[in-house]
Amino acid sequence: MKFGILKERKNPPDRRVVFSPEALVQLKKEYPDFSVAVESSEDRIFKDEEYRFAGIEVVNDISDCDVLISVKEIPVEDLIANKAYFFFSHTIKKQPHNCALLQNILKKNIDLYDHETIVDPNNRRLIGFGKYAGYVGVYNSIRGFGLKYELFKLPKASTLNGKEELVRHLKRLVLPPLKFVITGKGKVGKGAQEILSLLKIKEVSIENYLTKKYSQSVYTQLGVSDYYKHKENQVFDFEDFKSNPANYESDFEKFTKVSEIYISGHFYSVGSPAILTREMLQSKDCKLKVVADISCDVGGPIACTLRTSTIEEPFYGYLPSEAKEVDFFHPAALVVMAVDNLPSELPRDASIGFGEMFTEYVIPAFFNEDTDGVLERAQITHNGQLTARFSYLQDYVDGK
Repeated sequence: MKFGILKERKNPPDRRVVFSPEALVQLKKEYPDFSVAVESSEDRIFKDEEYRFAGIEVVNDISDCDVLISVKEIPVEDLIANKAYFFFSHTIKKQPHNCALLQNILKKNIDLYDHETIVDPNNRRLIGFGKYAGYVGVYNSIRGFGLKYELFKLPKASTLNGKEELVRHLKRLVLPPLKFVITGKGKVGKGAQEILSLLKIKEVSIENYLTKKYSQSVYTQLGVSDYYKHKENQVFDFEDFKSNPANYESDFEKFTKVSEIYISGHFYSVGSPAILTREMLQSKDCKLKVVADISCDVGGPIACTLRTSTIEEPFYGYLPSEAKEVDFFHPAALVVMAVDNLPSELPRDASIGFGEMFTEYVIPAFFNEDTDGVLERAQITHNGQLTARFSYLQDYVDGK
């Protein structure tokens, strides 16, 4: 079986890759039947020469490979029929902008596996860049605060060599006593927690966070039941929440009254209630100064996320009184950071880490007849049809 590592084709170019040269060398040693070629790329964080030096084939034509792997979506015109693909398709939430992509995948008889759908039997995601998004999200939230209030200037994360240098810059700062609130306890939340802990910012209980004042910066991390509540004050039931999200509403306002920085790392699905509403942001009691929306669902649960921002221009201002975008330095503006590809700012670290996860959880399935069902659970399309697990996407594919 021959695997092909594709160059990234989206614009602006993404420098990440699923496998470093060292990871591919290790796979060739571990699996004698593992064959691989890397598509030549001028943008990738690991240069063509690094792969060649490691003994990995670098080519311009990848069409003889059986399984094609990239990070981000493949443009429709570049899809090769009758292949298996792994990438973040951004279709499983019925994202309108990628409907044509899934339609063409079906037309071309492509077997699609999405990195997001690689899960264990309990539907917990096995691989992702979330941890690195958490790293950069915290960094950018602090950078945005410093710029807005002219307290300090940090370089862009994308100009740094990796997590260690990012932390070194943050450790040089003397922060005022800030309160950080994080929604989500998955990979993004854990990444955010890791950086805050390295900065010696103390984690405190929700109760103490809401009621006590501190002379140093602190943070608290919230699970779903901490920021949502049942509309009729019934005990929060996660399974019921997933089945009947309309029965629940936000319980987040109490955090807006004591927090300066909000870092969102939660998972959001269509139909879930809002978390941070316009009304909360307009309240005279709202203390929020920066919202770092790592989850970045435009039109989703965070009212001030009016659009995505970019690595080059990561911040914009949100004027609560009019619910509109304004200049970042407007005196009444909240700072919004809504970059949807934060891990791209740490491309080397993110690529190495992602490759380790892919090697551990996915590659063995190709050589052990998928005994754990990893590939079966992840597969979205087969033989020109949606698989049973993803049949809910049929109306999306049909343009309804």
